[in-house]
Amino acid sequence: MRVFVAGGTGVLGRRLVPQLVARGHQVTATTTSAAKLGALTRLGADGVVMDGLDAVSVGEAVAAARPDAIVHQMTAISPAHAGKPDLKHPDRWFATTNRLRTEGTDHLLAAAEATGVSHVVAQGYASWNGIREGGWVKTEEDPLDQLRETAAHKGLKALSHVEDVVVEAGGAVLRYGAFYGPGAIDDQVQLLRKRQYPLVGRGTGYSSWVHLDDAASATVLALEQKATGVFNVVDDEPAPASEWLPYLAACAGAKRPMRVPVWLARLLAGEQAVVMMTEGRGFSNAKAKRELGWEPRHPSWRQGFKEELA
Repeated sequence: MRVFVAGGTGVLGRRLVPQLVARGHQVTATTTSAAKLGALTRLGADGVVMDGLDAVSVGEAVAAARPDAIVHQMTAISPAHAGKPDLKHPDRWFATTNRLRTEGTDHLLAAAEATGVSHVVAQGYASWNGIREGGWVKTEEDPLDQLRETAAHKGLKALSHVEDVVVEAGGAVLRYGAFYGPGAIDDQVQLLRKRQYPLVGRGTGYSSWVHLDDAASATVLALEQKATGVFNVVDDEPAPASEWLPYLAACAGAKRPMRVPVWLARLLAGEQAVVMMTEGRGFSNAKAKRELGWEPRHPSWRQGFKEELA
């Protein structure tokens, strides 16, 4: 297929493009910076500069590429785009990413319709943000937590927008777990080594993780199978913060994380951090395995963290 990857130089795009090329697909991949076009060429793609928030830029890029399918991996979470991570104010930290997930998604879908592209696969998110009731592990049938009346709500609402409009258009949304792999958790490792990434309360909140290469392989399968609907793309072991955070610290050669009370974490880091660490719900990958035939090469963050930080 001719595949158009919007967001080809992000942490996932850099792992996805080579997998698509290796499977024989012709890839056009976008970046916001002309300085990164050479990197896309080295990955085997035709690079193009595109502004995902500009409908004309998106429309022209898609029309020129004449793709059979579009992959939406546009975010602006890296420090170069979003500045220093700000857990207390995710509405500010994710402001551009939220626009890419609303306006940017709409621009891509409009371009797809205008050029006759029948299939779109988009990036979603499923790590700790399952609805906070019932069991600790959620499926695609369970609603996502919206954290209404908090600074996190806008971003979570943007994720819901992606799911609503892409699925309505006959596409697939892959709810990736928290990424780890080349370049994905460097900031977290630095904080752990500085003892600035504490456990909150008893650390009972669950999260799900996925290695970038496994997220990419699921994306390839969803494209090739023209999958529709929502899929949780996470590893086999959702786990509470009390398990994965000290383990990550140990793999990074850092001291065991300090523990802070909930009231202090809420004051310093905001509601989202407290929910993630104390009440978060992880996710099941059973549907992706069953319907896409996907099997993660890194079935557990335990193995993956150790390999990544060896």
